[in-house]
Amino acid sequence: MVEKITTFYGFTIEQLNNLGQDEILKLLPSRARRSIVRGYTEQEKKLVEKIKNFKQNNINKKIKTHCREMVILPFMVGSTIHVHTGKVFQPVTITLTMIGKRLGDFALTRTRVRHSAPGVGATKSSMFVPIK
Repeated sequence: MVEKITTFYGFTIEQLNNLGQDEILKLLPSRARRSIVRGYTEQEKKLVEKIKNFKQNNINKKIKTHCREMVILPFMVGSTIHVHTGKVFQPVTITLTMIGKRLGDFALTRTRVRHSAPGVGATKSSMFVPIK
């Protein structure tokens, strides 16, 4: 069986990690490129340092963040980051195809509404509505 090699615009993860920031920026979409050129916020700087530190020292703690606008870069591939959805921290495992997108794109804030029973103040007759 032939193993499929995942690439990002023809580059493997090893090649991407060896590229400089200028070459990586040329591969990213314009919105991601502009936000990186403007510079990181203080929270994003802390997140970048934490990810690099955890990868170098093989630490297996959770990396939690509220930085949903952080652009995913090649050095983040392989790590799991818990992104805040407004209610809980949802784990996001970074893959090669996610590079150039935002962390918030993969931690959805809206969930499906599931109604189980009539709420407070409902009439007695609404209790007997058949469920399909």
